[in-house]
Amino acid sequence: MNRIWLRRLLVLLSVAVIGSGCASGGSSPPPATATPASATPPVAGSPSESPVIEANLIDVQVAGHTLRIPTGLRVTIFAEDLGSPRFMALDDRGVVYVADPAGGRILRLPDENGDGVADKATEVLRGLDQPHSLAFHGGWLYVAETNEVVRSREDAGVYGAPEIVVPDLPTGGHWSRTIVFGPDGMLYLSIGSSCNVCNEHDDRRASVLRYSADGGDGALFSTGLRNAFGLAFDASGHLWATNNGRDGMGDDVPPETINLLAQGADFGWPGCHAGDIPDPEYTGERGCKGVTQPSVRMQAHSAPLGLAFADATTLGGAFEGSLLVAFHGSWNRTVPTGYKVVLLPFVDGQPTGQTLDFLSGFLLADGSSWARPVGILPLPDGSVLVSDDAGGRIFRISLDRKRPSGS
Repeated sequence: MNRIWLRRLLVLLSVAVIGSGCASGGSSPPPATATPASATPPVAGSPSESPVIEANLIDVQVAGHTLRIPTGLRVTIFAEDLGSPRFMALDDRGVVYVADPAGGRILRLPDENGDGVADKATEVLRGLDQPHSLAFHGGWLYVAETNEVVRSREDAGVYGAPEIVVPDLPTGGHWSRTIVFGPDGMLYLSIGSSCNVCNEHDDRRASVLRYSADGGDGALFSTGLRNAFGLAFDASGHLWATNNGRDGMGDDVPPETINLLAQGADFGWPGCHAGDIPDPEYTGERGCKGVTQPSVRMQAHSAPLGLAFADATTLGGAFEGSLLVAFHGSWNRTVPTGYKVVLLPFVDGQPTGQTLDFLSGFLLADGSSWARPVGILPLPDGSVLVSDDAGGRIFRISLDRKRPSGS
């Protein structure tokens, strides 16, 4: 596969979606370690101006269901019977690890023969408190539990008892904790709010924090994020996050967002949502004044969770620089939405504002679902893994050598 597919998509978007509010060109955004300039990232458009586009999708059969995927790709099952798999990570040998919060464990999923199917699932850590995400750094396996961040070293294939790196995290409400290491070697940690909308008593809530690798020097990085569930650095070292908007304001308000984080950025929660929607309960005197704007707005209640940037090796390079986002799916919308993986095209490091269905078919016609995407992990071989915490499996998206691409 080459970049023909994505180029055709961008042409389609520019012709068929007039006035979509695409991000403007210009200089690159400040790196995640820099103090933000007074200007905020460009706004990519409102929900009504950012429709979901379908282009060049085909039907494929997986686990007795029909999924839709771009031409030239295929979907298989990498692993199953994993409990409630959430976020994944690769060790320095390229072996996949996944967090299972329901089982309180971390699983190792080797694929030694390279056939695209995990050989087995082995517990490497157990007895954890809702582990949600993990990362490898400096020879350590870091795990974000709901109440702390811990790390463990491997010795002869066995991980030792974890040591606490960041203790005493606030618990309750949004329980998941996401960690990622930046190019600066610092540990970034997201902690969601304790409520739907409220004034928090702990300023670590609804925020992303930054620590040194040993857990020291902890400080707020970006705030006003109700639930910044997914964190990912792009190739230029900029930190991006998904954010889940509040409930109780209707089926289509407020939109879910993708945010470009920066030191000191305040995205407005609880008083402001998606950059320009004052909260009817917590506006206060400020409202949305001075709030950092989101980079992309998307359909409300889609529940965007994991995200990952495609690089030159991902799926043949056709989507290089663009962002894959897992929509976990709504739980309280009149007509269910989400339950899919979408692609957000980027041009010159900026999102176009469009949302493209990339892997769909998990939501059935009767409103039920058979899978809920959570984490996204590109692999060194160019394939992409997508975890499903409802079905206990991990899907694998790869090139289909039997089907012509870009057609």
